[in-house]
Amino acid sequence: MLSLSTFHLVRHTRQRGVVLIIALIVLVAMTLAGLALMRSVDTTNLIAGNLAFQQAATRSADAGVEAGINFLQTASSVTLETDSAGNGYAANGSSSGLNPAAGQSWDAYWMANLENRKMTLNEGKPDEAANVVSYVIDRMCNNAGGKTTGASCSASPIVTTATGNNESVEVQLNAPSVVYYRITVRVTGPKNTVSYVQAMVSM
Repeated sequence: MLSLSTFHLVRHTRQRGVVLIIALIVLVAMTLAGLALMRSVDTTNLIAGNLAFQQAATRSADAGVEAGINFLQTASSVTLETDSAGNGYAANGSSSGLNPAAGQSWDAYWMANLENRKMTLNEGKPDEAANVVSYVIDRMCNNAGGKTTGASCSASPIVTTATGNNESVEVQLNAPSVVYYRITVRVTGPKNTVSYVQAMVSM
């Protein structure tokens, strides 16, 4: 038969064993929580870094848009009626399809249709943000040549206007120029960052 002192000793020993198990469980839970927190912080930093690279690439695209506009402003009307591969320019941009096909990425479309006539700034050297900027210019016409020779260029939009007798008619807007140009800029940067920016210009 156990004495009272022996009974208390056994009871305390069992209690110390339970406390050890509970302490181990809490320690494992705290370790897992710490690992999860570290992973969350790393993921957040990675996302923030990727967003920063993407924003920097988009800002660098402005240089490509400005270079394209400068070409359009300085080129003669005769030059703009024919292709100029050395300047990334196509006089019949609408005829080749201006957008990727269904299921085709912009990168695949660029490599298949635009890579061979792109114009790259700074001779392909990265800018201060470590981005390489390339661009192409498409005249929104189905054919080369002037407007009077059947180039079939995009025209001003047609709008519906109500007349005095409550009838609607389609009216062509008058505009000083009906020739539009699309500048497509591709920017590649650090960590395989790729950004595309487009601008429509009327000259």
